Amino acid sequence: MHAMQYELTLPADYDTGIVHARVSRVGHLLDDWAGLGLKAYLLRERGTHGSPVNQYAPFYLWNTVEGMNAFLWGGGFQGLSEDFGRPAARQWTGLAYEEGVAADSAARFAVRLRRPVPDGVVLGEAAGEAVAEAGRLAREDGAVVAAAAVDTGRWETVHFSLWEHDTPKADGDLFQVLHLSAPGRAALPRGRQW
Repeated sequence: MHAMQYELTLPADYDTGIVHARVSRVGHLLDDWAGLGLKAYLLRERGTHGSPVNQYAPFYLWNTVEGMNAFLWGGGFQGLSEDFGRPAARQWTGLAYEEGVAADSAARFAVRLRRPVPDGVVLGEAAGEAVAEAGRLAREDGAVVAAAAVDTGRWETVHFSLWEHDTPKADGDLFQVLHLSAPGRAALPRGRQW
């Protein structure tokens, strides 16, 4: 599993209805993308759910590098770049994935938390803690999915979870889910990924 996210922080007075309309128009295009586990079309709106910014920040869990590369180099990412400019696409290697207790529910909200892996820690223990946190999140009321991944270039973990309600028991930035494309969700490998 590979995780990927890009963020487009928009002006404070930006009409986020433009993002809603764009996702309504193009969101379905990844509903059958080969190699994609899931893509959550995420939006934070300034002043809503405590967000200080307007931000469009889709989050991906890929089953295959080929699927991710086909998206980045084969045209899927090009449309976004033409509309908004080309953002940095962050990537993390998967540590864990779990289906949540509300796995059959619609994902309405997402939480993303990035945190550094401190110098001097035992790396296997840090990864084990990330795996345990994904499991804990998946067991919380309203959890649809939970994942953990690591960027070894920055030594940073990311925890990502989808929820059926706006009061998740997870720390991090809260996003609205505008659309969920999940063609390969059932194929995402469960549990610890090493």
